[in-house]
Amino acid sequence: MLYQIHLLSAVTVLGVLEQAYFFLQVIYARRAFGIPPPKISGPPEFERIFRAQVNSSEYFPIFLALLWQAGLFFHQGLAAALGLLYLCSRYCYFKGYRTSSSERLAPMYFSAGVLWVLLAAAALGVLHFSLSHYVGLDVLRLLTA
Repeated sequence: MLYQIHLLSAVTVLGVLEQAYFFLQVIYARRAFGIPPPKISGPPEFERIFRAQVNSSEYFPIFLALLWQAGLFFHQGLAAALGLLYLCSRYCYFKGYRTSSSERLAPMYFSAGVLWVLLAAAALGVLHFSLSHYVGLDVLRLLTA
């Protein structure tokens, strides 16, 4: 069974490491700008770093759920590749937001697009499984016949 989930697991670990990197960047920014917790306001440079980390954290559970559903029910390799694209785009989002709020837009839209593709793959995979398991209708076999 592990060969069926090893790519998803690797992308998940990379995602957790990316989140840890974002958390550390906020800690470093707090020290650099002298902003003690729990304060979340300060110079615009700090606020952009803080918002980039918070925004990334808010989307992480959605990403993980879609990654695993698409990987288990549709195709592990495709889901893992999309997961890597998502993580790269979130890194670009973080770096762009750190520079300027307008620099975050292109990576933000790209990462949202990747999430929509993961959602479509997950939904199609679950639908195919449900139809074949509960109704006995194998859509893939019908399409290839």
